[in-house]
Amino acid sequence: MVLVVEKYGGTSVGSVERINAVAERVAASHQKGERLVVVLSAMSGETNRLIALANEIDPQASSREMDVLVSTGEQVTIALLAMALQKRGIEARSYTGGQVQILTDSVHSKARILDIDAARVRKDLEQGRVVVVAGFQGVDKDGNITTLGRGGSDTTAVAMAAALQAEECRIFTDVDGVYTTDPRIVPEARRLDRITVEEMLELASQGAKVLQTRSVEFAGKYRVPLRVLSSFEDGPGTLITHEVSDMEQPLISGIAYNRDEAKLTIRGVPDQPGVASQIFGPLSDAHLNIDMIIQNVAQDGTTDLTFTVNRGEYPQAKKLLVEIAGQLNAREVVGDDTLAKIAIVGVGMRSHSGVAAKMFSTLAAEGINIELISTSEIKISIGVNDKYLELAVRALHKAFDLQEKATEERLEGAKDD
Repeated sequence: MVLVVEKYGGTSVGSVERINAVAERVAASHQKGERLVVVLSAMSGETNRLIALANEIDPQASSREMDVLVSTGEQVTIALLAMALQKRGIEARSYTGGQVQILTDSVHSKARILDIDAARVRKDLEQGRVVVVAGFQGVDKDGNITTLGRGGSDTTAVAMAAALQAEECRIFTDVDGVYTTDPRIVPEARRLDRITVEEMLELASQGAKVLQTRSVEFAGKYRVPLRVLSSFEDGPGTLITHEVSDMEQPLISGIAYNRDEAKLTIRGVPDQPGVASQIFGPLSDAHLNIDMIIQNVAQDGTTDLTFTVNRGEYPQAKKLLVEIAGQLNAREVVGDDTLAKIAIVGVGMRSHSGVAAKMFSTLAAEGINIELISTSEIKISIGVNDKYLELAVRALHKAFDLQEKATEERLEGAKDD
């Protein structure tokens, strides 16, 4: 029997009606002979509601107690789905992350999965049960409830699939797959039939909201076949694959963006070994995620370091950077919390030249100034003022012809053997 892990997001279980619809879908798959583990998020909006309640009590509530609170949202949905399946004559059993023994580190609200004891789940599957697991949560070595951060249910699903060596992990969401960019900005955006794990990881890390970055990392590390589908309509979705011929790959597969960026610059830092560690070490210890980093060396023996952080972490990062600047006798710290990040991603970049030039000329034609640039083998990301974000995405989508099907014409200029 095929073993499959399915994950349903908040909008998919946002009401009793939607939970019953998920139960119908799961029941149909179970009756076809699939062994199923179903991972659920909380109802849409529930986590925000719980956070709002906490803020009424204490806006500075401890992260441990916040994890205890927000983890309850998934406990509601798993119990309701198990009930709905039982009503349909299907044996089902729900488990919280702690009951499954999803072991994490102790970083509350941003915990990382260390291990999963899947013995109890395997036993239930062998007895013909559907297992329903709470996403987004686990426990640390001391038994404290932890949560995995926004989108953490995706990570739970892929991690469960890896632990159980499932044939496929299906992520059901409110969209029917991965698109070339956000259809809300570009209505002509096209659903991709397939995309490589490398590309999906870059898109997710650059702001695409379809999958959480860590879930894609898990899929890549443990070679979990991953498919994104709609829970509202039938369709093939998008396959995130590990093995695709380069000949099948377009130059650019997609454009991702993130509005919630901010940049910080520390100026007049001594240009000597160890200084970068003195700057970024404390930021890492504070669990602040750094993205783009740019260094400019001046003629007076100092250097300027610019980097980006999530906009929500900007005040904390700036305060810490000011303290670091004082210790290093740096000249000043300046920042800007109106930045947006845009990235074009595609494995076709490996064998094509001129991609950066085309990107930059397209933006120049629209009068958009580029403030930061970062590249990898299959990605070019830039920072621009957030008021230009939608204009930039639309212009780049058109320039790289992403609304058309991936045909041989889009591979013009490829090098001959």
